[in-house]
Amino acid sequence: MTKKFRGVFTVMITPYDESGAVDLKALSAFTDWQITEGVHGLIPLGSTGEFLSLSEAERDDVIRTVISTAAGRVPVLIGTGAEDTREAVRLSRKAEAMGADGVLVIPPFYSTPTEDELFVHYSKIAEAISIPIMVYNNPATSNVDLKPELLARLATIKGCDYVKESTLEATRVRDIIRLAGDDMTVFGGILGYESFTLGAEGWVAVASNVAPGPMARIFELVADEKDYDAARELYFKWVPVIQAVGGQAYVAGSKSLLTHMGFQAGAPRPPRLPLPEAQDQAMKALVAEFGLKFPG
Repeated sequence: MTKKFRGVFTVMITPYDESGAVDLKALSAFTDWQITEGVHGLIPLGSTGEFLSLSEAERDDVIRTVISTAAGRVPVLIGTGAEDTREAVRLSRKAEAMGADGVLVIPPFYSTPTEDELFVHYSKIAEAISIPIMVYNNPATSNVDLKPELLARLATIKGCDYVKESTLEATRVRDIIRLAGDDMTVFGGILGYESFTLGAEGWVAVASNVAPGPMARIFELVADEKDYDAARELYFKWVPVIQAVGGQAYVAGSKSLLTHMGFQAGAPRPPRLPLPEAQDQAMKALVAEFGLKFPG
């Protein structure tokens, strides 16, 4: 039976060693830490995981490491987006065969497909696998905006059960729920607390790379305990960290924070660059301010 996805899912960084190779030992330790800290799910090979900068062999190693380390404790969704529908189908089938609980699929990001083309794209992926698809709407990077009306249409595809809504328009959460109903479960992509209060059942979060426990707790306070005041207070406290890994700093910022926390995340792969010295030192100060530390 397919697991129901709910809660805070970390869109994971990919750690590199000093030579720039994917560090699978570090990835395993990072995966275990995320789970023990309380996140509800994991998503390797998303944007924060630099999926476009990894070879297929490296991606396979990442998938195997995260799934084997998670060992069924939390759901693992794999990013399988591609420009070519046939490639997205192949990668999604492969992820399922490797034990993924679901796939995160960004739309083709160069060809600017029409709504009909997007419907066919997601239909073909859904027909090819038996695990759920989380549609990924991130118009800032994908060049495609999956608006609520289109998402309601995609929700009619069997298997397109979730959406990661990554805009700064909280009303999108409202409208997806209003238009798609029970056919599509909404996860916030940028706005966590705001999305929860409008009925989203999860958050695909960047900030949980560095603060998994507090990010998960914000969701639990809203969704499970209905303690909105406590959730808002905790959210406001952690806004500086959430903002620090927002925008263009989502990879380099996350890796800077983690490195200052004692976890060797490595530098981003080019064309991304490490943070400039002044920003890196600001991240170091933030780590000290919030008492962030990776165990070991």
